[in-house]
Amino acid sequence: MPELPEVQTIIDDLKRKIKGDVIIDFWSDWKKAVKMPFEKFAKEVKDKKILSASRIGKNIFINLSGGKTIYIHLKMTGHLLVKSKIQNPKSKTDGKDYFNDKVNQYIHHVFYLKSGRTLEFSDLRKFGKIILADTNKIGEIKEIKSLGVDAMSKEFSLEKLSELLDGKKTKIKLLLMDQSKIAGIGNIYVSEILFESGILPVRPADKIDKEERKNLYKSIKKVLLKAIELRGTSDSDYRDTAGAPGEFQEVLKVYRRAGKKCPRCGTIIQREKIGQRGTFYCPVCQK
Repeated sequence: MPELPEVQTIIDDLKRKIKGDVIIDFWSDWKKAVKMPFEKFAKEVKDKKILSASRIGKNIFINLSGGKTIYIHLKMTGHLLVKSKIQNPKSKTDGKDYFNDKVNQYIHHVFYLKSGRTLEFSDLRKFGKIILADTNKIGEIKEIKSLGVDAMSKEFSLEKLSELLDGKKTKIKLLLMDQSKIAGIGNIYVSEILFESGILPVRPADKIDKEERKNLYKSIKKVLLKAIELRGTSDSDYRDTAGAPGEFQEVLKVYRRAGKKCPRCGTIIQREKIGQRGTFYCPVCQK
């Protein structure tokens, strides 16, 4: 599932590519993803201007004129593609036409724009969802209301992190991935964050001391910012709006590196299941 850095990459692309454009039509061959009568959705988004794009955690918001917002959750295999009427296949400096990659061929929803561009939703497993809401009521959507503080927001401070850890016997990995506590961090980045901070994923949250909390907070920001800079991790289906993979997978230190040497100490990286998810760590560097 795309996590905060992947979604932020998409948001930055949308603001650059389609802000100010106008939706003139909408098509779908998987109408179950649209969580309201399809004809009503298509009618209500038509002729609306795209004012901005934003996110909370892993959730995408495309804010429209008329006080409406399209809320998109990519779920496991979804990603958004922005295509021009006359395609320039050189979507990256290597000149490759990424739109032709198989992973980008599962188009189930298309927003047609006045400029001739299209905003297309590719989703192999068809778990993604699209909701139309009043912009001023986004916070009242059940899935959004239940979210904790966004990991890259100003509200997420060292003090806030300490408050979330205090008195919690939960394994630190599970707490960091709990979207009702901190929104945006998933399985890929939690392994990298805990390695960066030198904390074992099984440590009880309330046993992490003051100095470790400082390191953990810095590591959360550092890892997520680096991943945004590298346009996310294409561990599986994620692609950016040009259909291109991210690059953070090229600098992963522990995630999916079980059996390989730790980049710091040379110890073999271990893998175990925590909360039904594969967890990767160095038994020497992390305490």
